[in-house]
Amino acid sequence: MANSLHRPIQIPKMPRTTVRCAATSSRPLKYRPSPTVPSYNTNPKPTQKAIPVITPRPETESNSKPISHLKWNPLQRIAASALDNFEDAVIANFLEKQHPLPKTADPSVQISGNYAPVRETPPHHNLPVSGRIPSVINGVYVRNGANPYFDPVAGHHLFDGDGMIHAVHFKNGKASYACRFTETQRLVQERSIGRPVFPKAIGELHGHSGIARLLLFFARAALGVIDATHGIGVANAGLIHFNGRLLAMSEDDLPYQVCLTENGDLKTVGRYDFSGQLRSPMIAHPKVDPVTKEMFALSYDVLKKPYLKYFYFTPNGEKSSDVEIPIDEPTMMHDFAITENFAIIPDQQVVFKMHELLRGGSPVVYDKNKIARFGILPKYAKNASGIKWIEVENCFCFHLWNAWEDASTGEIVVIGSCMSPPDSIFNESDEHLNSVLSEIRLNPSTGKSIRNSILAPSEQINLEAGMVNKNLLGRKTRFAYLAIAEPWPKVSGFAKVDLFTGKVDKFIYGDNRYGGEPYFVPNDTCDMVKGEDEGYVLCHVHNETTCESELLIINAANLRQEASIKLPSRVPYGFHGTFVGSKDLQGQS
Repeated sequence: MANSLHRPIQIPKMPRTTVRCAATSSRPLKYRPSPTVPSYNTNPKPTQKAIPVITPRPETESNSKPISHLKWNPLQRIAASALDNFEDAVIANFLEKQHPLPKTADPSVQISGNYAPVRETPPHHNLPVSGRIPSVINGVYVRNGANPYFDPVAGHHLFDGDGMIHAVHFKNGKASYACRFTETQRLVQERSIGRPVFPKAIGELHGHSGIARLLLFFARAALGVIDATHGIGVANAGLIHFNGRLLAMSEDDLPYQVCLTENGDLKTVGRYDFSGQLRSPMIAHPKVDPVTKEMFALSYDVLKKPYLKYFYFTPNGEKSSDVEIPIDEPTMMHDFAITENFAIIPDQQVVFKMHELLRGGSPVVYDKNKIARFGILPKYAKNASGIKWIEVENCFCFHLWNAWEDASTGEIVVIGSCMSPPDSIFNESDEHLNSVLSEIRLNPSTGKSIRNSILAPSEQINLEAGMVNKNLLGRKTRFAYLAIAEPWPKVSGFAKVDLFTGKVDKFIYGDNRYGGEPYFVPNDTCDMVKGEDEGYVLCHVHNETTCESELLIINAANLRQEASIKLPSRVPYGFHGTFVGSKDLQGQS
């Protein structure tokens, strides 16, 4: 049962003429998710010709395939009530009140401003467009993000929020928009019960109160109050379109399949295990080889061996056998890279030490005595006997943008952003964060490595979140499109970086305007030899002064703005996205 401490986030009613958003408020915006009333000014300026058409949706209608709710017997109802009371009285009001929250787990920091969650928005069509949408942009741009359904009552990290996908559909020069929660097993159960009952992996699992919350979770599961047998993930990080399916991912669970409907909506199909072949979580950044159309991925476990597994899928979704990668301890593996013939697997300094909970700390630990290393594994290896490990000093890459084989030197070239301190995203630190775009050269013959900054010292800026031309993934690329993460953690623009010369061209969003990951959509007809940058960069941008959000389309060759689409509701800063072309939309499974 829901109580006053555990409620869906509510949004206050405001006069129609009032311009207000979380970004200009002194506290996080609270709201109640509603699928029927989008936050949008339906009185457009006289120069705007297109008026969004709201597709109505009954309050009781779900945007996903129903997942059966738990049915409690009388004893389970008593147990649920007793455990709820224990959580409120002992954990929330005793254990957790004894210690102040670090900034990395403080909800007033982590989901304030435009990081605050929003409600679902049904499809809005014929959105106002300034400029012209290029004719090659036909399909849907989807972007994932964390959007907590319930008010946090304890620690909360940005990465803990429920997954929400924002979709902008393009067709014949017109645009529509919708956003929906990914209906994970976790979200469906919590919404049915009326309170958060699954632990938040980063925000809540600290010290003795973290142990108490883990024990509470195990008790609820053992008594049948919740069902933890079908995953507990949030599906809020990555998105990929593979084998006719759009998959939403976070590395704590299997992916979830989401269908893009003909009327511009999103509908959760369900947890996707590749017809029973995938039995372990998959990281949020699998890689699709643009030539073979195979998908390569990793899975890591923080509790038991094997701590890391590697596998791949054929274009029609048939999974290979798992390759167990030998590492000494559970290690965060958020991303990796592929080349034409190899998988490049990072084993870095952010590790999981669950016993730190007993000492009052976080299980996510920066091991300062560990030297990062990269494993070079043949892509179609049957086991890990042929893996070659090469150490790289002073290197922690949360994301890797590309890798390729340099035939002239025999080296593997890896492009990534080296972040310091490595655990700055997870643990509070007084050190200023730096994210240095780097070229890392791994020599399999000598076992040596070289790491160089791609940007000149005078040009150095924090670059995080972005991509290269996906049609050249695993092959030599000249350009990368990366978010300018300044002032950290906001994104003030994006940079087009020449990886050969270090030249940086910037597109800055403007005063009090910030965005997220830039996504490059290549022209279908572009010449890869002469025009690797022939295409467009899509980026969500939010104006913190006016509380308006828009999607920009930028010509990647000259960084000139082609179009701006005014969105019907605020789009929070989020994580990663993908573009699904019109042909792929027609072939959805």
